[in-house]
Amino acid sequence: MAKNLYIHIPFCRKKCAYCDFYSLAYSSAAAEKYVQTLTEQISSLEDKFATVYIGGGTPTVLDALFLRRLLKALRHKLAKGYEFSVEANPESLSPGKARMLRDGGVNRLSIGLQSLDDAGLKVLGRVHAACRGMAAVETAVKAGFKNISVDLIFGIPGQTLAGWKGQLMRAAGLPVSHISAYALTCEKGTPLAKAVAAGRVSLPDEAQSAAMYLAAMDFLPGRGFPQYEVSNFALPGKACRHNLNYWDNGEYVGLGPSAVSYLGGVRMRNRATPADCAKVAFREKLTPMRRAKETAALKIRCNQGIDFAWFAQAAGFDFLELQEKALPGLLSRGLVCYNKSGKAIQLTRKGFLFCDEVSAEFL
Repeated sequence: MAKNLYIHIPFCRKKCAYCDFYSLAYSSAAAEKYVQTLTEQISSLEDKFATVYIGGGTPTVLDALFLRRLLKALRHKLAKGYEFSVEANPESLSPGKARMLRDGGVNRLSIGLQSLDDAGLKVLGRVHAACRGMAAVETAVKAGFKNISVDLIFGIPGQTLAGWKGQLMRAAGLPVSHISAYALTCEKGTPLAKAVAAGRVSLPDEAQSAAMYLAAMDFLPGRGFPQYEVSNFALPGKACRHNLNYWDNGEYVGLGPSAVSYLGGVRMRNRATPADCAKVAFREKLTPMRRAKETAALKIRCNQGIDFAWFAQAAGFDFLELQEKALPGLLSRGLVCYNKSGKAIQLTRKGFLFCDEVSAEFL
């Protein structure tokens, strides 16, 4: 049975002010060694993969030669009807790299716009201008990509509701099939967190951020992008299959520093440096009940919610019995509701605002 593969590229041209993911300043020598390690690991994999996702970091920061080597190694690991996604940043997505990705079997490109406003990009510490982000989408289209996703962040210091709505309108007008809208999180230890603590910038309050999120929920479906998960909106048939597998709590293999694999009920995390990322730093065997609770916590993020029959088959437990303590409180607070048939539970409009809290209750 085909599985799902994630590959982490830990290099960036410059670390963004809000990012706390593992990443390193790009070095051609370090990248060459790392890609060699990856290609050796890939060649040892016996499975063919239904989905492959290369994320980062910044995958497109790799020299063209190294990127080509990686794509060549993966070409023979793709199952029939595969989805192959690669994250790209506007400043490093050249026409040549875009064509190389497309010719190398990549059929889905995820472009990290993050903002279509220059002031917002500056606050986030991004190294591209808004016009370059728009141009990157056009570059992808010219290279032959028909499945393009863009990421946007709301709740940026200085951002207004009107400005956010304008960005949503511009994004929906681009030749893209998928839009991700994420709330900015101020992670401890990041430059952004330090700037907020020092009073140099101020985050929008919770009510403003909530209004921005609800604006995305209201606007994007009307422009042909139905919401299918808390932060994701897509044209019909263009939901990210790789991420859907995560939300189903399905199995996957992870390669690269700090990447996680989940196979046979065992979760493993790789060591956090490129040199020894093939070694396991952490391993845990989930009990059947823990796995079922995690399945509930993940699946509730999806727009259709948790179908009870599906859950029984996928997790091996009766959902209502498993969550008999958590469910009454969530229902009474209006965070979840039964669907029309009464055979599934799903987030309410209010529940989407507090999805992390709902997931925590399920755990």
